[in-house]
Amino acid sequence: MDNFVVSARKYRPQNFNTVVGQSHITTTLKNAILNNHLAHAFLFCGPRGVGKTTCARILAKTINCTNITKQGEACNECDSCTSFEKGASLNIHELDAASNNSVDDIRALVEQVRFAPQAGKYKVYIVDEVHMLSANAFNAFLKTLEEPPPYAIFILATTEKHKILPTILSRCQIFDFKRITSNDTVVHLEEIIEKENIQAERNALQLIAQKSEGCMRDALSILDKIVSFSNGALTYKNTLEHLNILDEEYFFKLLEYLTKQDLTNAILLYDEINQKGFEGDTVLNGLASFIRNILVCKDQASAKLLESIEGWRDQYISTAKAISTPYLVSALNILNEAEIQFKMARNKRLHVEMAIIKLNFLAQAIELSLEDNQIVKKKLVDAHYPIRLKKIQPLSNIMVNNEAKLVIETNEIVTKQVKQQPANNESSANSISDAAERVKGNSYNEPVSKSPVKPITPIPTEPATIGTKKNLLEALQHKYGKEYDIEEVKESLSLNMETLKNCWDDYAVFLEANAKHASSGTFKIAQLEIIDEIHFTVTVGALTAQKFVEQERMNLLEKLWDIFQNRAIQFDILVAASEKEDVPLHMRLNSKQKYDRIAQQFPLVNDLKNRCNLEIYF
Repeated sequence: MDNFVVSARKYRPQNFNTVVGQSHITTTLKNAILNNHLAHAFLFCGPRGVGKTTCARILAKTINCTNITKQGEACNECDSCTSFEKGASLNIHELDAASNNSVDDIRALVEQVRFAPQAGKYKVYIVDEVHMLSANAFNAFLKTLEEPPPYAIFILATTEKHKILPTILSRCQIFDFKRITSNDTVVHLEEIIEKENIQAERNALQLIAQKSEGCMRDALSILDKIVSFSNGALTYKNTLEHLNILDEEYFFKLLEYLTKQDLTNAILLYDEINQKGFEGDTVLNGLASFIRNILVCKDQASAKLLESIEGWRDQYISTAKAISTPYLVSALNILNEAEIQFKMARNKRLHVEMAIIKLNFLAQAIELSLEDNQIVKKKLVDAHYPIRLKKIQPLSNIMVNNEAKLVIETNEIVTKQVKQQPANNESSANSISDAAERVKGNSYNEPVSKSPVKPITPIPTEPATIGTKKNLLEALQHKYGKEYDIEEVKESLSLNMETLKNCWDDYAVFLEANAKHASSGTFKIAQLEIIDEIHFTVTVGALTAQKFVEQERMNLLEKLWDIFQNRAIQFDILVAASEKEDVPLHMRLNSKQKYDRIAQQFPLVNDLKNRCNLEIYF
């Protein structure tokens, strides 16, 4: 039985024309070969499985071909081409930098460069995964890479360009490989299944291309697995089953339930998905991608960005017409937040169900934020306005108004009673006075009795007049009397040296009385200087003294605020420079200390020393 060869090796391209999805690179290389403008070093970088090593081998074979075609391709018939295909060519050397990344491996490679090719024009050195080389290996490779012999060509391949030293990048001609599109992948897979006599649905191939994410090697590996799984007949269903992909039919059903606010069926559908073994983050990610596809189908210009198989395209477009854009954007925002917080959630299932509940009632939330079918936006104004608050009526005005109301109602009651008395001058006058006294003595809301008037001793009160106005202090004094001591706010004082010095000395005495002799001594020798009306500085002689003053800051400020009646007063603590501190720093350090200080401030200096294997004699 013949040994099975995987499709990725069996159908590896043998010339530039068969390379898939990298025409911008293959065209450049063919033109360079035809015009004899070959660089001495190439760097092929890009994602995995897109043809970097393949293009390097094709380039190595083509430049040594003795019968290059007019299109810049190898003839595949000469001795050089046949020896290359058999793996017996002495002019092509491949090095896997992932397992040969030491200085000795690079030195062995450099030793081989010195020998000219016995047959052919060039010796080609292909270094795969070059980013795995150590820093010392890169340094050992620099000189040879910059000035190689005329017959030597280096082709470096990597998936992580950012890990390569800038000195290497500047010596190479860089080619950036891109991911292979789904359409190119499907076309290549169709060519292979035709050669292998395999029956496959186009939807299944599109699903494989979508799963491979632009990597042709992954697509071919998936194809081999599904062919073995399905016994040579690829269908959409068995491909879904093998790849464990959540079908978009579930998402269409779920979206239909959510837009109809049918929460019960939406939760039951999620339970069905969960029973099939799909984790919550897979559901959230798939639903977010599904909503994104609907959003790009809202406009025909962006419909080409749809990442799905052709069978669902019409349904995506029809669904996009039925759902509003605000709903889709808000749903994407909810799903994005849910996916970010999924790892931190303890109850994963409840976390996903909460996201579904939010999506279920999202339409109602959007309706509340719409006005005449337009999204309500914040109004922009040219000027800034403060917060409008209801004006509070002063307490004095309330008291004056109540007293005025009492006087008016008193006059009305007295007048009413006078009308009911006989028209006798003396009796009328007595009735008026008696009625007034009775009204003042009774409760405000008590009705006036119609019984004969009896003399009542009036309660002494101050006469209230309608036009009199009282300030708040007078109103409080009138209401509470001597029950509370009410003082007016005193005017704040500005800093002055005499008062400040007296307060400072008093506080030093206070510290000494409380057995804080060190702090008291610091306060006595400190120098004060007023900066402005609310700021002054305290100058002390050492850092220890500064800490003593800092410990008493809040207590001292309370005392100053009380004396000057100003809580805005602050001070800064300065340390006077001593004679020892005036000596320049570089004069107090030896050579070793100077280097350590420089290396601490500039870590690249130490890195340069290690890379160049330098030894410093202090």
